[in-house]
Amino acid sequence: MANHKSALKRIRQSEARRLHNKFYAKTMRNALKDIRTTSDKKAAEDMYPKVIAMLDKLAKNNVIHKNKASNLKSKVTKHVNSL
Repeated sequence: MANHKSALKRIRQSEARRLHNKFYAKTMRNALKDIRTTSDKKAAEDMYPKVIAMLDKLAKNNVIHKNKASNLKSKVTKHVNSL
C-alpha cells in the first residue's frame, strides 16, 4: 500500500482516468462496428463525420494512439466510399 498522500491521490486519479478511457474506447469500438456493419450508404455517410470526430478527439486526449486513429479513419473512409 502507498505510504504518501500524493501516492494515494495518484492511485485515485489513475483509476478514475482508466474508467473514463475504458468507457470512451468501448464507445468508439461500438461506433466503428455500427458504421462497418451498415450497408446503407446514406446512413453510413450520416455516421461518418461523428466517427471521424470521435477518433480525432480520442487521439488528441491520448486514449488511442494517433497512428491507430489514422489507420481506423482510413479503413472507415474506404468502407464508406465502397458502399
